[in-house]
Order: sequence, then C-alpha cells, then structure tokens
Amino acid sequence: MEKKATFALGCFWGPDDYFSRLQGVISTTAGYAGGDKASPTYEDLGDHTESVEIVFDPDVISYKELLEHFWKQHDATVEQKTQYMSAIFTHDKEQKQQAEKSKAEQTKGGILTKIVPAGKFYRAEEYHQKYYKKHKIIGMINRMRGTC
Repeated sequence: MEKKATFALGCFWGPDDYFSRLQGVISTTAGYAGGDKASPTYEDLGDHTESVEIVFDPDVISYKELLEHFWKQHDATVEQKTQYMSAIFTHDKEQKQQAEKSKAEQTKGGILTKIVPAGKFYRAEEYHQKYYKKHKIIGMINRMRGTC
C-alpha cells in the first residue's frame, strides 16, 4: 500500500531530485504546501512553502528512513523565509509522532523545523518538475551552491 510524505527543505528542485532516487520511492512532485492561498504559483506563492510530495512503498522504505534523509539533506537551524523554511507536513497521527520523535533526536541545537498537518498540496508548474534532470549542468552548479 502506497503512502505519502511531504517535506520542505529549501528550494524544491534538490529534494525532488534526491528523494526520487531512493529505493522504495515511487514518485516525487515539486509543489507548494502549508499555506492558505488558493492555487499558489511560483510568481504568487502567498504563504506557501516550496515542498516535495513523496509517494513511497513502506515495505521498501519506511517513513522513519525518509525522515533520516530529510535531516541529512539540509541545515534545519538556518532561519529562512516561509518560501524556503524547513517543515514536515504530516499525513496522519503516526507520521506526526514519528516526526516529533525524529526532531527531538537531532543533535544540533536550534532546530527550526515546523511539524504541521499536511493540508492541500499544489503541484508546482511543469518547468519545476524534475528540474535537475531537465537541466543537468545547471542542476549540478546549483546543487554545489545550494540554491534554486
């Protein structure tokens, strides 16, 4: 049975690429989560955060393992504007408990990651989907810089 995980950890291009390569991940989608604005776009994001929605097979990769990758892929102690903040959008009570436990286990102090219920996820524009695969050279440069 497939499950969903939704994470925000800066620009969505890198996480979309990274999580898509993990065994047990069925699909990833770059998009916008966490806000109240209806139908956000990259040019009019409102209060949403760039996020990646992950569909995964829990028999192959667990939510706990996805959380471990989440923490390794960004610095959750750096304050960011809402567009790029660190957040875990939970889809059920079990995910919330695991996310809170995982956050508490982080050894770095000052973790700023928000843990909030997953609301409506809006798929980002097509040019943001699989961006690094479409733009291999630009993707490698941006990955080194950590920028979008």
